Amino acid sequence: MTDMTKKWLVRIAVIVAIAVVAFIGWRLLKPKGLPEGIVSGNGRIEAVEVDVSAKSPGRIADILVGEGDFVKAGQVVAHMDVAPLRAERAQAVAQLAQAANGIDIASNTIAQRESDRAAAAAVVQQRLAELNAAHKRLQRSETLAREGATPVQERDDDEAQVESARATVGAARAQLAAASTAVKTARSQVIGARANVDAVRATIQRLDADLADNSLRAPVAGRVQYRVVQPGEVVAGGGKVLNLVNLSDVSMTFFLPETVAGRVGLGSDVRIVLDAASNFVIPAKVSFVADVAQFTPKTVETESERQKLMFRVKARIDPALLQRHIRQVKTGLPGLAYIRIDANAPWPDNLKVKVTQ
Repeated sequence: MTDMTKKWLVRIAVIVAIAVVAFIGWRLLKPKGLPEGIVSGNGRIEAVEVDVSAKSPGRIADILVGEGDFVKAGQVVAHMDVAPLRAERAQAVAQLAQAANGIDIASNTIAQRESDRAAAAAVVQQRLAELNAAHKRLQRSETLAREGATPVQERDDDEAQVESARATVGAARAQLAAASTAVKTARSQVIGARANVDAVRATIQRLDADLADNSLRAPVAGRVQYRVVQPGEVVAGGGKVLNLVNLSDVSMTFFLPETVAGRVGLGSDVRIVLDAASNFVIPAKVSFVADVAQFTPKTVETESERQKLMFRVKARIDPALLQRHIRQVKTGLPGLAYIRIDANAPWPDNLKVKVTQ
């Protein structure tokens, strides 16, 4: 065997050795497929957005937070101009004092009318006594006139006095009835005055509620995504002022084919790996599976076409975990969601939970 042949044989052996080593290395380093019972889908981190809006139309007095700021639930984030409401409240307070004074006036009127009724009742008793005395005189006059002991004219005069006394009794009773009616009227005026006080107090309570509503508060804890308006601008009732991202309600939305989505149950375990933080594995639970395909071909005639049906799935991250890492939560980040459709399938080592401490 010549030297040239030996050199070529050595070269061929080296090339073969290099190829074998490269193949072995490729086999060891190539990405491993997902184990049976686990599937994946591309998705993006999303959070529930909440608008802070003005209940009533008005001018924005000030905004206390900026874009990117974290806010707590119930924190005041903006104020509306409340000068007109304060003026209305001052007017209502004055009306309340006036209405309360009306109760005192009506109560005093009742006392006066009851006094008038008592006097009218006494007059009725007096007139009845006079009528009774007139009747007795008339009876005596009639007896004496029959006996001729007194003139008939005297009897006629006594009869006229009886009629006059009867008329005065009627008039006194009418005055008593009028006095009783006046008492009822005065009492109804007291009821009306008290109702007026209650109405004004209700108006003040409403204005106080409106004043409180004009201190705009964050309904949830989260981060300010953007300011819709600026101080000094006028908004309509229900007009948006701020947009918040509720960082305690974060999920990843992804899509799965029909053959897989039908095996996904609510509460199934999910592992999320974000492109921006691939060294962390975030646990989640399936919170939503669409019952209608999100996109389909125009016609579905074959099995391969049915597999094109994609269903939307949401995996919600534990709010307690989010709260511990609230300042690291970002929305809009893309990544992969791995879902276990077989509860007995073990998670591979690269998908075991790993989050920052």
